[in-house]
Amino acid sequence: MPLPDNGVPWPPPHLAGLYGEITVNDAWYSGDRKRLADVYRTERQRRHDGRRRLWARHRNPQHGKDDGRLHIPLAGDIASTSAELLFAEPLALTVDNTTTQDRLDALAEAGGLANTLLEAAEVGAALGGSFLRVTWNAELAARPLLTVIHPDKAVPEFSYGLLQAVTFWRELPGSDRSTVWRHLERHERGRILHALYEGAEDRIGTRVPLTEHPDTAGLVDSLDAEGDSITTGVEALTAAYVPNMLPNRRHRGSPYGRSDYDAPLHDLMDALDETWSSWMRDIRLARARLIVPDSYLRDHGPGRGASFDDDREIWAALSIPPTENGAGITLSQFAIRVAEHQATGDSIVRQAVRSAGYSAQTFGMDDSTAVTATEVKARERKSMTTRAKKARYWAPGVADILHVALMLDRRLFTPSLVVERPRVAFGDSVSEDPTSVAQTLSLLAQAQAVSVDTKVHILHPDWDDLAIQAEVERILIESGAAVPDPIQTGALG
Repeated sequence: MPLPDNGVPWPPPHLAGLYGEITVNDAWYSGDRKRLADVYRTERQRRHDGRRRLWARHRNPQHGKDDGRLHIPLAGDIASTSAELLFAEPLALTVDNTTTQDRLDALAEAGGLANTLLEAAEVGAALGGSFLRVTWNAELAARPLLTVIHPDKAVPEFSYGLLQAVTFWRELPGSDRSTVWRHLERHERGRILHALYEGAEDRIGTRVPLTEHPDTAGLVDSLDAEGDSITTGVEALTAAYVPNMLPNRRHRGSPYGRSDYDAPLHDLMDALDETWSSWMRDIRLARARLIVPDSYLRDHGPGRGASFDDDREIWAALSIPPTENGAGITLSQFAIRVAEHQATGDSIVRQAVRSAGYSAQTFGMDDSTAVTATEVKARERKSMTTRAKKARYWAPGVADILHVALMLDRRLFTPSLVVERPRVAFGDSVSEDPTSVAQTLSLLAQAQAVSVDTKVHILHPDWDDLAIQAEVERILIESGAAVPDPIQTGALG
């Protein structure tokens, strides 16, 4: 779709279903109890088992007591863990040209590429996917800028599963219920269009000049002669979409990725909150209480009530028959069902993370000391399989957007740059124990079954060939195993 006409519904009606699902997933991901209550008070109030959801129940705190419902941020933990499995270790980005490699490394370091990808992967795990966008601002930095756009702020256009264009939008400061200011940024091949709309909550409203709002006024100087777009100078799209996982089970055949919560986990996460809320209720009810006769209370006068001082050491004589039943002080304290609640909570968490595609060990459950990284991978096989599947979606998207970034860098900042599409390799999510590696190399060396070059490769898998060759030469020289070239020493003269 081009930029929208005045007065059309917004967000676009064809995305209403997708945006609605994102809203629910976002409420769980946010961990905000109010947002959860707002989502479930209007719709989806009952779980599949027929019970009313915990967060759909109306609570009116009375007598100064707070809402006793407790939220466990399992959704946030799942999204964060997914991102860490992918990008906790830095990517290996390589090109053939050494100058281009140096510039690529500099761009990745200066732009905080590792952190940007962590953000994008976490958002994608929660909301089904994320967009990567390349822009620039020479006043801020002499390099292309890589940013993340959330999927509920994008209107993409796909053809055969490939992104052809996308319109990013945001609500600007100064918006209220009566007037909503929206900035639309449409990315097409070779150009980026900007537009400002003044509308309502559910309507795009009327397109107005960019100068009508201070947040967009600065874009006017960058626009071309047509007055609404910026020419990028590269015949490529300055945005990329990375799905979290495919297929989307709710929208078969759709290019939109599915969230980790779309197993679905909403009922399980609601049941987990209900379990913990019940556990905390047991703790509140089990606080020790003293039940005392009315005559034990100290009267504070008409209209001032009475109280019992349990810290007082000396009491005046009380006119209570010593044998009267119930006349004494009674301690009331209920049992706390710790084992039952803990077992229920653990079972729910295990099922939830399993349905999301991860092993319970990844979340610290059944944790035990592992001797080698091989054992860790065996115990977390399901998590490693999910990581590998997600990596296959991320590698092309990262390579494409970095390729575009290098194109823009050559056009705007580094004219002599030789542009190549980077090769992307993911680091090992579980690092081998150095002691185990050393023992392995020692045994191989004793058996004379490994060369110095292979040993350096095993010890430093992230090094390139030049660095490994230099290290091999230093080892040979220091160990006295280096053989001088007979032609250079004159031995053959």
